[in-house]
Amino acid sequence: MYVLFFFTSGDATLVFHPKKPYFISVSKIGKKRNAFQVNRKVLSTGTMNKKSIAVTAAIILILVGIGAWYFETPSIPSPETSDSIVVAYSPFESGALFWIAKDQHFFEQNGINLTLRKYDSGAASLDGVVNGEADIAVGVTEFPLVRKAFQNAQVRAMGNIDKGEFVYLVARKDQIRNATDLKGTRVGTAAGTVAEFHLGRFLTLHGMTLQDISLTDVKTPAGWVNDVADGNIDAIATAQPYANAARDRLGNNAVVWPLQSSQPLFSLVISSDDWITKHPESASRFLRSLAQAEEYVQTHPVESRAIVQNRLNLDAGYMDTVWQQNQFALTLDQSLVLAMEDEARWMIANNLTNATAVPDFRQYIYTDAMETVRSGSVNIIR
Repeated sequence: MYVLFFFTSGDATLVFHPKKPYFISVSKIGKKRNAFQVNRKVLSTGTMNKKSIAVTAAIILILVGIGAWYFETPSIPSPETSDSIVVAYSPFESGALFWIAKDQHFFEQNGINLTLRKYDSGAASLDGVVNGEADIAVGVTEFPLVRKAFQNAQVRAMGNIDKGEFVYLVARKDQIRNATDLKGTRVGTAAGTVAEFHLGRFLTLHGMTLQDISLTDVKTPAGWVNDVADGNIDAIATAQPYANAARDRLGNNAVVWPLQSSQPLFSLVISSDDWITKHPESASRFLRSLAQAEEYVQTHPVESRAIVQNRLNLDAGYMDTVWQQNQFALTLDQSLVLAMEDEARWMIANNLTNATAVPDFRQYIYTDAMETVRSGSVNIIR
């Protein structure tokens, strides 16, 4: 059996046969009748030289290749059929799966068009969702969600994309040499973030409370680095990469403590109850894109690291330090609930809320989308 290829130009058609290329000339022989006169002529070296045959064969191969590419390439939904989602984010490597999914076009492949809104912290990006500025917040640690639960905010976590350790206390050595020296000093952090919680617990472990320091709310990345370096405060509790930047600014005058005591931070995907109720399929497709990104990290670790490094403009030395401190995986498990309960008890003990009971955090977790995408990664005790 042979495969014939047809190419038409004007009133002539070339039929390419592997044995005998031949030429068909077609001419209409009646103005009113749908009739044609067909003449076939086998091409000889005199009619069609070797160069012409070679050119024709090359054209055929190119067109066949284009056809194979067209039919084998996964289709990307058109904008008319895609969902538009506004995503709030903060520039930390804990959101790596999100950046990889965006770079590799997994969202587009799952019918999602993204609009991005940048915030300085995960807490601020969650405020963006609560205030209606965004549909989904990515890379939010669990502590801001605990605070929202105490405020009865209508938001829920749909998944977690990282567990990491990257919150540090950076102090001026000319003011503070030991942890006990913190008493009575000016310590900055971003109020309402998980850094505030870990600072408070660090103080508790050393026989102090937040009331024993002069706590300063430092809201911007520039402040997290410059305020301690310039002497406006004596120490800063902040996450990477700003902890390293503050340490470098201080040079030999820096002293650094890790604050998490081996309790990992979560990096949550959070949306409002209203958006989830109206867009359950979009929620599933959003998480499916992140699941694809996790698989990409496993099969392309070097490329994944480069994507995040370039997106967040991080240097190679920093990536060498922190990349291994993260566990990039799409999960939703009981350890999240336990961490939130621990943080809620700390807030109650430190009079940071008027509530006296720990909320039922299962009411602030949405499992349906994760169970659709990756049911084996859902482990929430009901």
